[in-house]
Amino acid sequence: MPSKPPNILFVQTDNQRWDTLGCAGNPLIHTPNLDRLADQGTNFTNAFATTPICAASRASILTGLYRRRHDFTFVQPPFRTEFTDIAYPTLLRQAGYYTGLIGKLGIESYGKLLLENEEETLAKMFDVFDNFEHWTEEGYWISQEDGSHKHLTEITGEKVIDFLRACPAEQPFCLSVSFNAPHAQDGDPRQYIWPQAEDELYQAVTIPSPANADPAFFAALPPFLQQNENRKRWHTRFNSPENYQRNVKGYWRMISAVDRMVGRFVTELERWGLADNTVIIFTSDHGFMIGERGYSDCWLLYEGSLRVPLVVCDLRPDAPAQGIVSDQLALNIDLSPTMLELAGLEVPPMVQGNSLVPLLRGENPAWRDDFFCEHLFNTPNIVIPPSEGVRSNKWKYIRYFTQNPLYEELFDLEADPDETQNMCQNPAYAKDLDRLRRRCDQLLAEARGA
Repeated sequence: MPSKPPNILFVQTDNQRWDTLGCAGNPLIHTPNLDRLADQGTNFTNAFATTPICAASRASILTGLYRRRHDFTFVQPPFRTEFTDIAYPTLLRQAGYYTGLIGKLGIESYGKLLLENEEETLAKMFDVFDNFEHWTEEGYWISQEDGSHKHLTEITGEKVIDFLRACPAEQPFCLSVSFNAPHAQDGDPRQYIWPQAEDELYQAVTIPSPANADPAFFAALPPFLQQNENRKRWHTRFNSPENYQRNVKGYWRMISAVDRMVGRFVTELERWGLADNTVIIFTSDHGFMIGERGYSDCWLLYEGSLRVPLVVCDLRPDAPAQGIVSDQLALNIDLSPTMLELAGLEVPPMVQGNSLVPLLRGENPAWRDDFFCEHLFNTPNIVIPPSEGVRSNKWKYIRYFTQNPLYEELFDLEADPDETQNMCQNPAYAKDLDRLRRRCDQLLAEARGA
């Protein structure tokens, strides 16, 4: 990469599944600005969250650590300083970057930040910390002083533009932008609430159902997987063809609104002469299920929940490669080391992710062929069974380790990419199952830092 430290614009959505971009092969969704960035940069078609829940995944993105290592999610004790001290904004700020956060930091529990030594920690991480009320009682439509209302996505976009205009000319910047969209507005019967500019989108479109949405898939699940929060939220959003069409179209409109904001960011970067030294990274904190197995939302280790979009576009004129489509396994824990290497900094030894920079150059380095995934959030108020597993290019192995007896799932992704057939009881897969159990044990130990 060129030696001059680049500006980094890191844009993150909330609950966006991997296939909700045109560049991901979706022929119906309207995301022209992000598709353009993918055409100019690198489109990672196999990108994943290692833990599909907001607070834990965002902690992993900040630090490059697995959930088992940083030990943070909702209702946990405060996120420890030993981890925030290696977070990418902390290290970039120490190196002279002007750093900012606009939107949802996510290291919190039900609206309360959970950082050890909160004031000191935030001062280490950010010059500008605008963690404005991302989940107000008003929801997505926020009252303005003149009595009008403005959509939260557009407010976030305007705050980003204000940041870009105010950046010190002598410093590179790293701005982390965290949209609430396309997260549903829980408790509101509309669920998905978009800006008026997207009203006309998808009106004439019929969105196909997932391949494994037939009720038979839900009926085949064991009771503990039928009586969980994913099913409860499916009833709210997708329990009829009419609800499915209305809510998925709303979800897509919210994504299209973010795409519109990204287009404004690029225009603003060009206007202020910043584009020719800026790298844009776009992803989501985790995926989202839209009816697979009769489920909605995230948490479980199925593809809809784990898999995310990831586009990295280096706008610098001497960037080494453009138009790359990478099918390597890219993880949320890779984002922090990637930003550090882009800035010319050393990656701390504690970090467990890998920098994506060699892939951005179009190189073919030795790379992972599997990864550990996990979900550990456990509270009496929300029923989500803890799980852990392995996802490789060919296999998905999941075990619900708190169940007695242990319940396992095994999917041959090459033959069955929609995860329709659990092969755990098939004798032909016995050796594969045993090998993946042992591999899961090995990856679990590594994730813990053993």
